[in-house]
Amino acid sequence: MKKILFVCHGNICRSVMAEMVMRYLVAEAGREDEFMIDSCATSREEIGNDIYPPAKRCLAAHQVPFSRHAARQITKEDYDKFDLILCMEEYNIRNLRHTLGAALLDADAHKAEPKIRRLLDRDVADPWYTGDFEATYRDVVEGCQQLLD
Repeated sequence: MKKILFVCHGNICRSVMAEMVMRYLVAEAGREDEFMIDSCATSREEIGNDIYPPAKRCLAAHQVPFSRHAARQITKEDYDKFDLILCMEEYNIRNLRHTLGAALLDADAHKAEPKIRRLLDRDVADPWYTGDFEATYRDVVEGCQQLLD
């Protein structure tokens, strides 16, 4: 089973959108038993909060099912538990140095196949600031589809 964790700053927009999109794509492909999918934040700012309403509206507009969500911060146990930790932007990876410890991230970065990396080869813009949830959705779908393929 492939264990995937999506990470962004607050876990109410990008990472949870990626979690829901990936779950949807996996279900559509009939491969639910092959994956464990979750999401979390690098910060503590939104802990316990549900998906941001504009992100919910965007998911609903694309018929991507979602459920009640409670934002949470990444832990060192998550690093051990997940095979792949996909961050939405380089800033998230830098924040993980503080949250998980620099030594752990430095060691991971030197692996042939590091488990911590960005979802795409570019940053996924934060719709909290841009207001463009559609652009974020398109990037998330692109990254998740590449991952599934």
